[in-house]
Amino acid sequence: MKIEYNRIVEAAARINGVARKTPVLTSNNEKKENSPNFYFKCENMQRIGAFKFRGAYNKIAALPKENLERGVVAFSSGNHARAVATSAMLMGSHAKIVMPQDAPKIKVAATREVGATIIQYDRYSGDRAAIAQEIADKEGRTLVPPFDDPFIICGQGTIGLELHEQIEDFDYVVLPTGGGGLLSGTAMALAELRPSVKIIGAESESANDTFLSMQKGERVEIPVPRTLADGMQVVMPGKLTFEIIRRHVEEIILVSENDIIQGMQFVAAEIRQIIEPTAAVAVAAARKLYERHPEAKIAIVLSGGNMDLTTYAKLLQTK
Repeated sequence: MKIEYNRIVEAAARINGVARKTPVLTSNNEKKENSPNFYFKCENMQRIGAFKFRGAYNKIAALPKENLERGVVAFSSGNHARAVATSAMLMGSHAKIVMPQDAPKIKVAATREVGATIIQYDRYSGDRAAIAQEIADKEGRTLVPPFDDPFIICGQGTIGLELHEQIEDFDYVVLPTGGGGLLSGTAMALAELRPSVKIIGAESESANDTFLSMQKGERVEIPVPRTLADGMQVVMPGKLTFEIIRRHVEEIILVSENDIIQGMQFVAAEIRQIIEPTAAVAVAAARKLYERHPEAKIAIVLSGGNMDLTTYAKLLQTK
């Protein structure tokens, strides 16, 4: 399938009534002098608590009946796992998910709850893609990649359609960047609908594969990142996603681990929302962007909110 704007429109029709059209919130302090003009797109309120549901459902709902009967397989540290498992259940199929042994317990439990079978591996020594491909080959299951797939990219791109509808005027949109599905899909949609809007990716300093790839002009592989942002523990941007990112993304902003914690604290204080560290990467990057462009209107995609509450409470208390 060719990745183009009309495929994003088709994805929007396919997920309509199943995925949620998530709200855009503004700061509780919006009337405060010198307060940033931030618009928070709350994908933490999406079904399964993360944007990943859009792409996974778009992919699985488009499969022929015989493929659904054989089941699907995916690899993920958490949100994509739950998205695939939930989408498979809704379509009357079954999912096997390859997950790292150190994946957040809340995400593992949520994936099991919807009937998926979990295969665990060591993220620092195992090859999750190879494990999943072996299962697909042996069992005839359809592989549902986390980001580098036209249906996944176009499903995530429906966020761009909603931003266009929900926000009258904005100058930038900042998105967390793992494998690049969210960033590339949203960038494609907005390139069509709001060509004046600048698209900004956000990464943690240790998960800087897209930043380095943009600098070099080709995909760069890094060691498995060690970061609070578990959704960014990928080693290289996707082949499909990177080509789109090269064309449509203005820049990638890097943030520190402390910036990530402060981003979570900022969102809790500003709009009373729980977000996970990966989402907070975008918040931290938007705050850096605001320092450079204090008059700008900045949309921020809060990619997910699946967070162990004990860990979340500890991070909120970090100074």
